Amino acid sequence: MPFEKVVPEKLAQGVVRQVEELILRGILRPGDRLPSERDLAERLGVSRPSLREAVAELQEQGLLTSRAGAGVFVADVLGSAFSPALVRLFSTHEEAVFDYVAFRRDMEGLAAQRAAETGSDTDLAVIDSVFRRMEAAHAKRNPAEEAGLDADFHLAIIEASHNVVMLHMMRSMYDLLREGVFYNRAIMFRQRTTRDQLLGQHSEINAALQARDGAGARTAVERHLDFVEAALRAQVRADRNETVAAKRLEHEARR
Repeated sequence: MPFEKVVPEKLAQGVVRQVEELILRGILRPGDRLPSERDLAERLGVSRPSLREAVAELQEQGLLTSRAGAGVFVADVLGSAFSPALVRLFSTHEEAVFDYVAFRRDMEGLAAQRAAETGSDTDLAVIDSVFRRMEAAHAKRNPAEEAGLDADFHLAIIEASHNVVMLHMMRSMYDLLREGVFYNRAIMFRQRTTRDQLLGQHSEINAALQARDGAGARTAVERHLDFVEAALRAQVRADRNETVAAKRLEHEARR
């Protein structure tokens, strides 16, 4: 008969599964520091030897990493999403920028629809909270802060879709965006007119989400990213025109 004796799960394995779930769900993020051994053992209700066994296993899996004198951290599990060679190609080929925006348009439109239709009230409250921070930052005219909150807003929507594959894939994409691999997000927030338009677009996305209007949320995201693409194309044209103009000026100076 295909039966085996039931073996009680070791406490360490329960800890491993809990930490794995937190990383998988995106609650624990790369670079997050775990509480001290004593504090974490108390929170989990396990002995410190059991906790050490679990941490050792998670380190062996590559999910946690230890830094001397600093503690235990969630490893950069997203680092292998794109090879260094591919990242270099992304950063040196213009078409990658617009492929990236098109990919975001498709993925984030779907995520927004799922978040509106199946996300919890708490999910939507998190999104709304990030948007309120965006509104507050708008008055400060700090492009870097606005760009960072823009990323947080979109990632909160993806988190609310509760698709862990999409979550980790899009987080890795946003990490490259933060590093300027695709484009400099802060450029989008330098002009007042553009800043006002972007805030208005995010307001429309948030309103549709809070109303649980899935189709409206998807459309609002798609319109927003169409605007981003158009703005980036205009910037590319302006940069090219400036290069040509600079050459003309240099030539005129030599006549």
